[in-house]
Amino acid sequence: MKTRSLLLASTFTLTMISAAPAMAARDYISIVGSSTVYPFATVVAEQFGKSTSFKTPKIESTGSGGGFKLFCGGIGVEYPDITNASRAVKKSELKKCATNGVKDIIEVKIGYDGIVLANSKKAAALKLTRKDIFLALAKDVPDPKSPGKLIPNPYKTWKEVNPDLPNTKIEVLGPPPTSGTRDAFVELAMEGGAKKFDFIKEMKKSDKKAYKKVCHTVREDGAYVEAGENDNLIVQKLQANPAALGIFGFSFLDQNSDVIQGSFVESTEPSFENIANGKYPVSRPLFFYVKKAHVDVIPGIKGYLAEFTSEKAWGEEGYLADKGMIPMPTEERKEFAANVSNLKTIGM
Repeated sequence: MKTRSLLLASTFTLTMISAAPAMAARDYISIVGSSTVYPFATVVAEQFGKSTSFKTPKIESTGSGGGFKLFCGGIGVEYPDITNASRAVKKSELKKCATNGVKDIIEVKIGYDGIVLANSKKAAALKLTRKDIFLALAKDVPDPKSPGKLIPNPYKTWKEVNPDLPNTKIEVLGPPPTSGTRDAFVELAMEGGAKKFDFIKEMKKSDKKAYKKVCHTVREDGAYVEAGENDNLIVQKLQANPAALGIFGFSFLDQNSDVIQGSFVESTEPSFENIANGKYPVSRPLFFYVKKAHVDVIPGIKGYLAEFTSEKAWGEEGYLADKGMIPMPTEERKEFAANVSNLKTIGM
């Protein structure tokens, strides 16, 4: 056993020696992933850079799916150390990681966020249900003339979806399929609305694949516009087009509340308090993932983790709450802080 341990240690040492030229260019932490987590990670990185002798980490906004693709590429300085995610890692992503040698991964849950449908303050705020959202944005919807049958989405205006809504064109700017925000939105909002139809709800028992396709497939006829991973760009487009809606995390609404407003969902306003107490129905946890093999190789990772999981950062009165992140309950923060301190890895 001792001999095997020595061999493994020697192999890892040789790998790092062979990567020496790259190491010289990697005296900083490399982070990729979610556009939603990006502003929170950036603030932590800046605080870390100011308060230590380490370089400020480099962070790229690639979307959660794009981040996992890069993160799972392999071990070594040419691959990211950390990936941010606005959803939990998928089993398929863990499998890809393991195939490429990324086997010891630390999962850090950092807080909660709401997904909002927002519009310009030049227009009235919408009051939507998840059923409205599903009918407005799904590729196929129930035929109003033939119960139990699906047809291509015929709705052009919000009033056609629900007579109580305004007679404006359905135009929603949202994230691409690589985004964790998109994944969470279709699961929490669209699927939540689809289940209001009994025959679709029953489909989950009889044909899960067909059920997921109906609930999660967004229409492609121009009503939903993929606006990339840049949420700030969506905010700008909403200001230019008061009739449009945009989908993004609560923090972007919070930071731009002077020009945009969130739609009510199930009669609940997307506010810090409503997301924190679980009343707002379209909310999700936020994460980042760390390669344990990089922790003692790339300078500063332990310090960055300590900064992120400190009460001054993610606590109830922390600077991340000021940026719009919803803090976890005290016990949950303690649990994940302990996991980080012990470099506890998740099961594959």
